[in-house]
Amino acid sequence: MNHDDHYHHHEPHRSQNSGWLRAAVLGANDGLISTSSLMLGMAAAQTHSSTILLSGLAGLVAGALSMAAGEYVSVSSQVDAEHADMRIESRALREHPDLELKELTNIYVQRGLTAELAHEVAVQLTAHDDLGAHLRDEVGIHDNHRARPVQAALASAAAFTVGALPPVLLGWLWRGPGMATTMVTSSLVLLAVLGYVAERVAGGGGWKGAARVLLWGTLAQAGTALIGWLFRVSVV
Repeated sequence: MNHDDHYHHHEPHRSQNSGWLRAAVLGANDGLISTSSLMLGMAAAQTHSSTILLSGLAGLVAGALSMAAGEYVSVSSQVDAEHADMRIESRALREHPDLELKELTNIYVQRGLTAELAHEVAVQLTAHDDLGAHLRDEVGIHDNHRARPVQAALASAAAFTVGALPPVLLGWLWRGPGMATTMVTSSLVLLAVLGYVAERVAGGGGWKGAARVLLWGTLAQAGTALIGWLFRVSVV
């Protein structure tokens, strides 16, 4: 192996996709299951097709905004915690630099370095970026993993909308008999595809992911359909 081959060597790791993959799958899965289940429950209640479509649209908008708001609040709390840790570390570095250097050295010793090498690494990293070194190795805050509330909110809302669109479009285009059956079938197929693709991207076989999503999607649709059937009404 020559120098250029070694320099360009790259090993892709699946765990790097865990953050965005989890958010995308959660949002799309939630959008598809909740919206299709809501519309199926309305269909089982024998409501008019326009009412079913309206309930789907309302579920899409409410769900997307709820996902965005929840993600924004959650990630904002994470940002507040990160800023608090930054202030704590910054003050400690100003008031007790020697103790902080020893603390960083001990961290590297626990990771397998000799005491001498750990001390040298700690000295050099402290000289380069003392706060960054402590945030990364002591607290676990990395620059490329910093919480971004607005980005997280928009991504969650978009993922939910993508998942909720198929049943809403079906309710808009399909006005004849058999809509409930078609919605159940299409939703379960899309859920299986979503679960399969998600696990494949994560490095798995795909079938377990499809089975997991299908199970919970079936339970959700069965529950809402039962409620709609039990409390069915005629809406003009």
